[in-house]
Amino acid sequence: DLGDGKVIYVWWEAVMGYLSAAKEWAASSGDPEAWKQWWENPDAEAYYFVGKDNVPFHAIFWPAMLMGYGGLNLPTDVPANQYITFKGEKASKSRGVGKSLRWYLDHIEPDALRYALAANFPENSDSDLVEDDMWRRINDELVATWGNLVHRVVSMTHRYFDGVVPPADPDDRDQALLDRVDELLLAEHTDISNVRLRSGLVQAMSAAQEVNVYLSEREPWKTAKADEARTGTTLNVALQAIAGIAVGLSPYLPFTSPKVLATLGIESPEGGPAWGRPQVDAGTMLAAPEPLFSKVEIEDEE
Repeated sequence: DLGDGKVIYVWWEAVMGYLSAAKEWAASSGDPEAWKQWWENPDAEAYYFVGKDNVPFHAIFWPAMLMGYGGLNLPTDVPANQYITFKGEKASKSRGVGKSLRWYLDHIEPDALRYALAANFPENSDSDLVEDDMWRRINDELVATWGNLVHRVVSMTHRYFDGVVPPADPDDRDQALLDRVDELLLAEHTDISNVRLRSGLVQAMSAAQEVNVYLSEREPWKTAKADEARTGTTLNVALQAIAGIAVGLSPYLPFTSPKVLATLGIESPEGGPAWGRPQVDAGTMLAAPEPLFSKVEIEDEE
């Protein structure tokens, strides 16, 4: 009864594309055996991100095929997401519901788009994509909270210390900030490891907000007039925190996070930086400050 009138159709062979594409890539790269580092390596993990309607094909059919073949890694996890809807409707090109990825990339920087989508990720329920809310998130959170934080701390370091990272003599409040940033980065790591990507982003942005609160308390733009040592410590501590947050945001902002780290004199290796808060050494010459993002100004199209 369960199979009466039902066919598997394209999804039986479609999932084989994961393996065949890996083999094709390996052959074209000049190392035909390279695919095995992901498919036969016991330390490799495979996460299949799918929509909720594709769970059976990735959680039943594909593992069964891999088990039948033998010797290939099974899915580690199949994180299934709900739908992103547009004005309450499922996206449909034929019905003109929603916009193409190309349209968004023509109007928004890639990392800004990634941020807005991650902040609206439909992990537990369908999520309606409201463009005004996307623009607000980009402008008020990504630009104002994170981008401006990096720009003003680097700018103040150039203004008050000629761009050279000053030494620090941290007190309890300074250390408390760094401890809090480390705590949030650890929580983010846990969230990402458990595929709670939206929650992970919240942790990283909370760390940025903590640094903004710290700067408001320390007011280096005021202490610079009479207390160079205090100002230097404040900016040093803020730069240490920013380095950690840049690492924390690297899964979400893969283009701009390496730029932030490079500004701080930290090299970001291929594949992204190691997790944790890297050290910004005193005496490091910072690159000139540049805005990370531009504000989005797009009128809602009815």
